[in-house]
Amino acid sequence: MTPQFGKILVLLGLAVVALGAFIWLGGGSLLGWFGRLPGDIRIERPGFRLYAPIVSMLLISLLLSGIMWLVRRLS
Repeated sequence: MTPQFGKILVLLGLAVVALGAFIWLGGGSLLGWFGRLPGDIRIERPGFRLYAPIVSMLLISLLLSGIMWLVRRLS
């Protein structure tokens, strides 16, 4: 692995930490729609909770695939 790869991993880690801090400190209200899209499965009963964010994960997958495609295309 190259030193450039290490720098990219550190930057990605910092971005994840920054996003987590943003959501944790109250910015999550901007993402209130996430996980409640049509197609996301949520079953809540006494003593049982099932949550399968299928459509939300497909949306994230498409977004990340598009970003990776752009990165590869521009480099």
